[in-house]
Amino acid sequence: MDWDKLRIFHAVADRGSLTHAGEVLHLSQSAVSRQIRALEESLDTTLFHRHARGLILTEQGELLFEATQAMAKRLEAASARIRDSEDEVFGELRVTTTMGFGTLWLAPRLARLYEKFPALKIDLMLEERVLDLPMREADVAIRMKEPSQADLIRRRLMNIRMRLYATPEYLARNGTPQTMADMSRHRLICQHPGTPQVASGARMVQEIMAYDIPSTLHVNNYFGVQQAVINHLGIGVLPDYTTEEYPQLVRVLDDVESGEVPVFLAYPEELRHSKRVAAFRDFVTEEITSFRRSHNHSQNS
Repeated sequence: MDWDKLRIFHAVADRGSLTHAGEVLHLSQSAVSRQIRALEESLDTTLFHRHARGLILTEQGELLFEATQAMAKRLEAASARIRDSEDEVFGELRVTTTMGFGTLWLAPRLARLYEKFPALKIDLMLEERVLDLPMREADVAIRMKEPSQADLIRRRLMNIRMRLYATPEYLARNGTPQTMADMSRHRLICQHPGTPQVASGARMVQEIMAYDIPSTLHVNNYFGVQQAVINHLGIGVLPDYTTEEYPQLVRVLDDVESGEVPVFLAYPEELRHSKRVAAFRDFVTEEITSFRRSHNHSQNS
């Protein structure tokens, strides 16, 4: 199969138009069209349905596009490895993690990483969906469970728990609950149990909701929960790492917490020698060590 024709096919499938693909490839529309026809003839199949408003992939075209997408991501990974300098850390690094961890723990610390490596370009993708690292949807992932995908290097960073927090102002105005039954006199701020989140956090919310909570505020990420809590709206279910950035938060019902949630860092085996990945991995590891030290000190004091 002609690699150059596959490259042109991929551009057309990606752009949905001969004209737009030609602009990207610096080829005329007629030249792109000829190459697509030649590829279809060599495969003895039709790859596109042609409509006035653009091109739509046929079933066979979809299969070929899946293959060229995988090829493109592999080539991108190889290119990234080749560009890695022996002495410098530069270029783009795509990092994915959850909305809560990314906004509450990781983003506030990135200034220290940029101080060490000012030429680094980080694309921080915050979402609950687990991106496919072997397929190069991201370079590095930080997740609240051990990755199940093969061909990944993984490192357990720490364990976290979900706990109940409120501000002193809220508690002074509404009282401090002494038992779970007292929660029925307070507003609960949390993610809805059905929202994508760590299972132990969802179970904790379900257990609290069994106490006939009169008023709730559901937010689909922990950043929103935190913002509501620090603005004195109620008692919130938050990860325990929240208190480092907001030490004014008061833990409520000290014996109520979720099970341990493991935090893992993972990246593809093929990026084992990437300078960017190594710099990010070492940075996160150092920050975790510092966080543990301060977290343990605050708990013991």
